Amino acid sequence: MAISVNWTSGDSFVIDVRAHFLTVDQPYADGGQDLGPTPTELFVASLAGCVGFYAERFLRRHGIAAEGLRVDCDFEMGERPARVESIAIKLRLPPGFPESRRAAMMAVVEHCTVHNSLTRPPTVGIELTAATRVL
Repeated sequence: MAISVNWTSGDSFVIDVRAHFLTVDQPYADGGQDLGPTPTELFVASLAGCVGFYAERFLRRHGIAAEGLRVDCDFEMGERPARVESIAIKLRLPPGFPESRRAAMMAVVEHCTVHNSLTRPPTVGIELTAATRVL
């Protein structure tokens, strides 16, 4: 699966994921133009989005309406090395969600793909290459 990230100006980059374009930047306070979320915010948002996706699929499989489903997320940064140190996710279940299904829902969302990737980190290789031409 290929994703391209191209510099546009300042601290801003456009990410191309299957012809879906996302802009990442830095806030004004950090010298950016605030044209989009930071890459770190996007990283945390991908976890929250994955939890939401798995929750919605659980609801659908069990014939439970998803209206009111919401994921709220906070995170804290760590230092040395710079990283996301902690993430707190609140999965707000639809009104009337059966108490008897809470443990099953938790088991499902705790094993979403992004969460699994954090608990069992992938290997990451970075290669430096020279650009042949500017696109």
